[in-house]
Amino acid sequence: MSYSVASKVKELIKAREMNCAGDFCDALDKHIEQKIDRAVERAKANDRKTVRAADL
Repeated sequence: MSYSVASKVKELIKAREMNCAGDFCDALDKHIEQKIDRAVERAKANDRKTVRAADL
């Protein structure tokens, strides 16, 4: 599943005068999913059903 908009990610990288490898967006999506999973676990550990920015 894609969690980021590849064209926007590439645009941001290009604005910083860099190139984006073909596998970067897939790796970014995996990283985002892992961060979300950890945030959900933290919220559950604190007996909450709402994930907050502090959970990141």
